[in-house]
Amino acid sequence: MSYQVLARKWRPKSFDDLVGQSHVVRALSNALDRDQLHHAYLFTGTRGVGKTTLARILAKALNCEEGVSSRPCGVCSACREIDGGRFVDLIEVDAASRTKVDQTRELLDNVPYAPARARYKVYLIDEVHMFSNHSFNALLKTLEEPPPHVKFLLATTDPQKVPVTVLSRCLQLNLRRLLPEEIRARLQHVLEAEGLAFQASALPLLARGADGSMRDGLSLLDQAIAFGGGRVEEAGVRTMLGTLPGDLTLDLLDALAAGDGARVLAEVERVASLTPDFEELLRELIALLHRLALLQQVPATLAPDDPDAARLTALAARLPAEDLQLYYQVALTGQGDLPLAPDPRAGFEMVLLRALAFRPAAGRDAPSRTSAPQPSVPMQTPAGDAARLPESGGGASGSPVSMLRPVPDQPIQGSGVAEPASAARVPALAVASAQPIALSTHADWLRLVDCLDLGGIASQIAHHCDLKGWEDGRLLLGLDPAAEHLRSPGAESRLHAALEKTMGTAVKLDIQVARPQRETLAQRRERETGERRQAAVSAMEEDPVARAMQDELDASWIAGSIEPTD
Repeated sequence: MSYQVLARKWRPKSFDDLVGQSHVVRALSNALDRDQLHHAYLFTGTRGVGKTTLARILAKALNCEEGVSSRPCGVCSACREIDGGRFVDLIEVDAASRTKVDQTRELLDNVPYAPARARYKVYLIDEVHMFSNHSFNALLKTLEEPPPHVKFLLATTDPQKVPVTVLSRCLQLNLRRLLPEEIRARLQHVLEAEGLAFQASALPLLARGADGSMRDGLSLLDQAIAFGGGRVEEAGVRTMLGTLPGDLTLDLLDALAAGDGARVLAEVERVASLTPDFEELLRELIALLHRLALLQQVPATLAPDDPDAARLTALAARLPAEDLQLYYQVALTGQGDLPLAPDPRAGFEMVLLRALAFRPAAGRDAPSRTSAPQPSVPMQTPAGDAARLPESGGGASGSPVSMLRPVPDQPIQGSGVAEPASAARVPALAVASAQPIALSTHADWLRLVDCLDLGGIASQIAHHCDLKGWEDGRLLLGLDPAAEHLRSPGAESRLHAALEKTMGTAVKLDIQVARPQRETLAQRRERETGERRQAAVSAMEEDPVARAMQDELDASWIAGSIEPTD
């Protein structure tokens, strides 16, 4: 018999076998056992998390000869034929290969007819977002008035492209990305069941490489078995994935923690001799910093049998928490900068040197700090009451990098007194004598934002806020969590100054991260842009010349390629 890949051989056959989707399994099990079945289900989630597998199990539960239940028998002819992919009343369709409306209509022509031998005729449409608008319209009519003997199971990795008219007629179930530990445990179970030798330290590498997808994890395991000649070993897996031994990453971080630039570059040189993938190396460094942060705050997260336990514990005790948070932020930001560097190694070196450059100078070797660190360069601080440094590198008001940004040693204009930039505080900005602006409604806030003489990140912060309150000189704003990354002391200081100038009064600005209860300016502009884009798409679909061109060339519009001209 030909070899069957692990991803197919170990595909779950029942709800109990499915890993990491207990919230979806519970909803479906209760619906099956209580006979409260919807006529259309939409399964969403990233690749390889079990969307089509779940749909096939649901098809078995609906058509098992033992009756409808959350535990299909798995041995009757219906269950075995569904597992084998030859059940006549389970119609599986790949929407990517059936984008034309005629093909969709042909598919749906048989919907009114009763199933050949099953209880329900089940349509499983994978990657349904690939349907054209005309195909969705054809499907919509059937979803509105489905026959009682038909169930639709739709799956997609991109639910944003599914029209809301279709979404509203489906019961949507969102499958989550799997955790590395869940994938690791499944890989271990498969290896033990297959009777293959393996090193436990190799499995976390495969689990992280799977990136939340169980199918990708099993495919990588197949590759590792072939690479190791029937054995799964850490060294072989690292070579296969292009990752470095863990001790090299630890040595690199140890040099970084010591603040020794020459040693950092020497470690990079040693790593470079192994021709690594520097983007992957940076991801490993970020993962290591995350482990250290967990160890500092919750020591129980370190497994007793972790081979690096001693070194991790020593590093966690030696590296101040604020430095660790700074390194994490710099490395995280550096991921976006790495592709722009002249070469990957140079970009990686600059990320590490940037972390050293912005590291606070005082108390580097202290395991903890009880007061704010003294910078080795002049500091830019917010104006007024906010003109003091936070007590840690990762405060809520902005990223450590922006808080430690060097500024020119020049006077700052305030209330008529010039002080050097390195002073402990900056004078409050003079309040302009402009006519005070009423601020009692959210509409007033939107008009105020339009009046602000502001640009850049500070303006973006204002555009993503809604008004929470304005009383006794205190302006309370709610910042959309999606824009929290914009926060920095400098940007908020500029926003504060612009508000005081425009409103003509002293303002105590308080920005809290909270989901907006009303539409912000940024959300309004995004909505209006979407409406214009949809209007352009509709105009193209209704244009007789464009439709004739589609028919003549048997073509379809590329999703997202139509833009309004205004």
